[in-house]
Amino acid sequence: MSDRAQHHYYVPQPSHWMIFGSAGLLCMATGAAAWLNDWEPGRYIVFAGLAILAFMMARWFGDVVRESEGGKYGRWEDVSFRWGMSWFIFSEVMFFGAFFGALYYARLIAVPDLGSIDSKLLWPDFAAQWPSAGPNFKDPFTPMAAWGIPAINTLLLLSSGVTVTVAHWALKEGKRTQLALFMFFTVALGATFLCFQAYEYGHAYSDLNLKLSTGVYGSTFFMLT
Repeated sequence: MSDRAQHHYYVPQPSHWMIFGSAGLLCMATGAAAWLNDWEPGRYIVFAGLAILAFMMARWFGDVVRESEGGKYGRWEDVSFRWGMSWFIFSEVMFFGAFFGALYYARLIAVPDLGSIDSKLLWPDFAAQWPSAGPNFKDPFTPMAAWGIPAINTLLLLSSGVTVTVAHWALKEGKRTQLALFMFFTVALGATFLCFQAYEYGHAYSDLNLKLSTGVYGSTFFMLT
């Protein structure tokens, strides 16, 4: 590794890939909104956004790999990458912690309180049981079962964690063939997970009448999954 990489922080040239990423995310967001409102071209806009995002990630990651293998990264860049990943993991923990906290509050505190004697004057017909969409919600729905697709998706997530760990070990050992193989397995498991997740959401909307508008149960279900 060069002395420059050891003692100077590498600042890359301005990149245009974030413009591609922003365009892809914009297409996905607008397409999803249109799709949910029964506008047929919305689904194609979503797929176009996914394609743009995949192209951007492949090219941008390729630039980073070439910079790393070219000896442009040193100790300070390594520290930056580790801190960046640490903050990302921390943000994910706080994100899901907030939603699990909301689920805990709704299930164990809010719903029993709404079914108490003091609340019977306001909502006399409300049954304090979970799952519940909340008082005055008349549209019937069917809760998502724990087994079936949710169990399969959990297994896929755990399996992808194993394969990416093996890929990381292969990277540290310099075994590029094994690295590529297990990274492929990881990506394949992730893609399979997304397909099952899309099917699960479609099943929830069309067959179970479970939507984002289905009170507290629907909103927490979709945000946590």
